[in-house]
Amino acid sequence: MSENHRKTAKGACLCGAVAITFLFKNEFFDACHCGMCRRWGGAPLLSVESGGGVTFKGQEFIGTYDSSEWAERGFCKRCGTHLFYHLKGSEHYELPLGLLADTAGLKFRQQIFIDKKPEHYSFANATATMTEAEVFAKYRSK
Repeated sequence: MSENHRKTAKGACLCGAVAITFLFKNEFFDACHCGMCRRWGGAPLLSVESGGGVTFKGQEFIGTYDSSEWAERGFCKRCGTHLFYHLKGSEHYELPLGLLADTAGLKFRQQIFIDKKPEHYSFANATATMTEAEVFAKYRSK
């Protein structure tokens, strides 16, 4: 899937009440090991970053949870599927990899909050990593 940032991605929740369309930002997916992501989904969050153009069909079925001062998490109110992590006041959406109809060609790029990852699992892929402090230092300045 070369030049993903120019391609449109589509996905939907389990029950089909919510459908998402967006533009790929790039051809990568990342993993977040923070405690909140692991608690939210029972495992690390594997996600792709939207390159813009995020649209939702079935908005009346979308619930949100303010997970911090700067971010919210979206879910389907009907089936509970996780739909997005969104930085408030921005176009930045992280969309769970499992929502996507087509993940061919995506490459595992990075793991964040690596210092919060429990010892009971590891990914075999060689990726870049960032600690909690590194993540906050990078994104607080924006």
